[in-house]
Amino acid sequence: MTTYEEQTRLSDLSATADRVRRAVESVIEGKPDVVRLSVTVLLAGGHLLLEDVPGVGKTMLAKALARSIDCSMQRIQFTPDLLPSDITGVSIYDQARGEFEFRPGAVFAQIVIGDEINRASPKTQSALLEAMEERQVTADGRTYELPEPFMVIATQNPVEMEGTYPLPEAQRDRFMARVSVGYPAQDAELRMLASHGGASPLDALKPAAHAQDVTRLIDVVRGVHVSDAVRRYTVDLAAATRAHPELRLGASPRATLHLLRAAKAAAALAGRGFVLPDDVQQLAVPVLAHRLLPTAQAQLNRQNTADIVYDILRRTPVPDSYAAQPQARGY
Repeated sequence: MTTYEEQTRLSDLSATADRVRRAVESVIEGKPDVVRLSVTVLLAGGHLLLEDVPGVGKTMLAKALARSIDCSMQRIQFTPDLLPSDITGVSIYDQARGEFEFRPGAVFAQIVIGDEINRASPKTQSALLEAMEERQVTADGRTYELPEPFMVIATQNPVEMEGTYPLPEAQRDRFMARVSVGYPAQDAELRMLASHGGASPLDALKPAAHAQDVTRLIDVVRGVHVSDAVRRYTVDLAAATRAHPELRLGASPRATLHLLRAAKAAAALAGRGFVLPDDVQQLAVPVLAHRLLPTAQAQLNRQNTADIVYDILRRTPVPDSYAAQPQARGY
């Protein structure tokens, strides 16, 4: 692929992503960084975990991102009595044909919104594991492919613990990034009252891209160049989490891969065909922090995993940005 063709594809990606971002920002006031990160995860082909207190717009953000793309969408309200078959589907006996027929569950959509995912039992939560990692569902010995693009956007409340089941490590590790929406600034809250006071802005939100557009842009992101120096830097960050004295569980190889994929999406959104160390640093906390488990002593010292990732970023040597560029590698 020539440089001109690559730049054309990156320009197309940037224009489409900007339309999606503006559509979401028309609903979510005053959170451009959160919206940008959500679009980054979408283009990286990952899944998103929205974790924050009630009422700050977690579900609204998930719905806005889903509606900004002209694709199929399903919302699952996770409750203690939700069954795995409610998510994946169930086989029903058809008396007329004398055979079982598989009825797909809510996971058979391009955008799946899991609301309050930690209110369902671990057995039900685990129904998403295969779908999130392998983009397929196995039921009654048969495998069913999920549509593309496929993204799970889950929300959870970290404050209210009554009647909840913490996400197991395997489930958290499937999410590419965790995002905290946070309270809006006063000016943004005033604008929200003006725009949301009469009707929900979701009702007026029109799709800014088609599903095939997103699939094509995901392919563009996969083609972004990553130098050996940036790969080594990404691996060094992951290895540092595994050796950190205040962590009893470090980042998995899947976490390293997710960090690199997210960095490629961030580079593409910036109009670059190559990843810089800055892209990796920018995404290290949202991609790594939710997967790490602190030691008991770290918890007593009120050290959270985000602080530990920041400490690792400060301590890990950063490669020369010039070495990350294709020109420096003879391209």
